[in-house]
Amino acid sequence: MSVATYTKTGSKATVAAKLPKEVFAVEVPNHELVKSAYVAYLANGRGNLAVTLKRGEVRGGGKKPWKQKGTGRARFGSTRNPIWRGGGIAFGPTGNENYSHKLNTTSKRVATKQALTLTNDKLAVIEKFDIKKSKTSEAIALLAKLEATGNVLIVVNQKTAEMQLSLRNIQKVKLVSAKFLNVYDIINADKIVIETDAIATINDWLNSTGSTK
Repeated sequence: MSVATYTKTGSKATVAAKLPKEVFAVEVPNHELVKSAYVAYLANGRGNLAVTLKRGEVRGGGKKPWKQKGTGRARFGSTRNPIWRGGGIAFGPTGNENYSHKLNTTSKRVATKQALTLTNDKLAVIEKFDIKKSKTSEAIALLAKLEATGNVLIVVNQKTAEMQLSLRNIQKVKLVSAKFLNVYDIINADKIVIETDAIATINDWLNSTGSTK
C-alpha cells in the first residue's frame, strides 16, 4: 500500500512510501473493537474528582426543626435530610468509583491497526519531521506544505525537545511517539503525518507477540 510522501522540507517525494498491509490495510475492521478501545482510552483518563456529602457529613442540622407532633407538618429530625435544600446527598459520588475499562494488550494493538485502516485516506508520510530551531513559525510553514489542516496528528519515531517546543503552541496539533499511538488520536485526526522511521517501529510494535505496550 503506497501513500503520499514528502521530503523533510515538505516537497513531494519522487518515490511514494509503502505501508505494510498487515497494519494499514486490515481486511475486515471490527468497528465494535475500535469503539471499545476508544471508550477505554477516555474512561481510563477520567479523573475521579466528584465527591458529595452524606447527611451525616453536612455541617449543622443538629437541632430538630420542630417538635414531633402537633404542628400538622411532617416529622423531621434534621434540616440536613437529603430531601431538604442544603441537606446531604443520598446516593452521590464518593470519590471511590472505578470508571476504568480493561482491554488486553492484543486487543489494543488489533484495534490500533483497524483504526489506521479506517483512516488510511488521511495518511501522509514525511521522510523526517525535522525541526531544528524550535520555532513555531517553522513548524506552521512545514504543516502548510503538507496540507495538514484541522486536527493534525504527527507520529515520529523519537520526540525531541525542538519538536515539542515548536508545536506546543499550535492549536489542534498533537505530537506522539510511534509506540504511544492510540485509537482515540487516530480516529479524531483530520490528517495523520508519519515519519518514515516510525513506520517500521509501528509495524514491529503492533505485530509483536510480547507484552510490551
